[in-house]
Amino acid sequence: MIPPRDFISGPWRAVPVLGVTQILSWGTIFYTPVLIVPLIAADRGWSISFAMGGFSVGLLIAGLVAPYVGRSIDRFGGHVVMTIGSLVGALGLFLIARASSPAAYYAVWMVLGVAMAANLYDSAFATLGRIFGVGARQPITALTLAGGFASTVSWPVTHLLIERVGWSNTYLVYAALMVCIAAPLHAFGLPRSRYETGLPAQKGSGEAAKILPPHGLPFILVASAFASYAFVPSGLSAHLLAIFARSGIEAGTVVWIGALFGPAQVGARLIEFTFGRNLHPLWVVRFALSTLLCAFVMLALLGVSMGTAATFALLFGGANGLVTITRGAVPLALFGASGYGRLMGRLAAPFLMMQSAAPLVMAFVVERASDPAALALAAGFASIALVCFIAIRRPS
Repeated sequence: MIPPRDFISGPWRAVPVLGVTQILSWGTIFYTPVLIVPLIAADRGWSISFAMGGFSVGLLIAGLVAPYVGRSIDRFGGHVVMTIGSLVGALGLFLIARASSPAAYYAVWMVLGVAMAANLYDSAFATLGRIFGVGARQPITALTLAGGFASTVSWPVTHLLIERVGWSNTYLVYAALMVCIAAPLHAFGLPRSRYETGLPAQKGSGEAAKILPPHGLPFILVASAFASYAFVPSGLSAHLLAIFARSGIEAGTVVWIGALFGPAQVGARLIEFTFGRNLHPLWVVRFALSTLLCAFVMLALLGVSMGTAATFALLFGGANGLVTITRGAVPLALFGASGYGRLMGRLAAPFLMMQSAAPLVMAFVVERASDPAALALAAGFASIALVCFIAIRRPS
């Protein structure tokens, strides 16, 4: 049982602090393009694909700078790096409302890419790893419970703000939130302590007698697995609802089906937090990917209907919720807590690069082949991830 005072003056206060800032960061930077980018394209006279390309460039830049962010968190702490990331994010959100030329627009997305690298899950996980060491798995799971509500909060609020003040002022509101809430919480709310010197390891969660080296084949398998999986949520988030709509499901029903994804994520994470804390994260991620592949097989065999689409959304959401936890827990369990921030940055680089490419690749397959071919491609990447995780052997 975690003492309540630890959430106020102890290390566990990092979890509610990061819970709030993750909702803000994901909600203002990552989830807004699906609603705002089409409006930007219409106002500027650009194609939607060109405007959405800025978001892909941002993810690419995030992947390139992620290793540097991870090393900086190891050295200086999340209270420094994530504060700077919040201010950079605010700057990008402020500037994107004024970027009228294509070059300026893409340049602003590069700024926002740096902000994504310094604010989203990878930097938050690295911060928790620095604070808790090998005992960080439970805080990571608790954090993802809060983060799972980011899209649930962001999309309705963004839609309301667009209707009331327009898309450009919406970004200005979000810039103010990053400056006035996220940055101060990161600067003054995150603990300064470090597990090697400030905190003992939690009981029952001590460092394993042997850990794998964070290089060579074990690292390649982990990096390849998570990078392969990154294609799935990124590609499907951009195209899945449209695929369901083209299959004959009514637009209102499609939106309802999409809304199942968030609660399924949170539900799966809550189950893992309650019952799966003693299960090795490799088994968790193998189970999650096996469940997801069963969902793809169901669609292939039974076709897309309201029932199968809803079931797929639930299974996909649950699987993604578990995989998100293991992105922080698997490296910690296999490679240990030493240099965890640098390790997370190295793993984040290929993940974010694949994430940036997936929507464009899926769009190409949909246009040149078919919707079933696009789903098969996503299933193929999930299969590669599962094979890589199966090939990993735990340290003896």
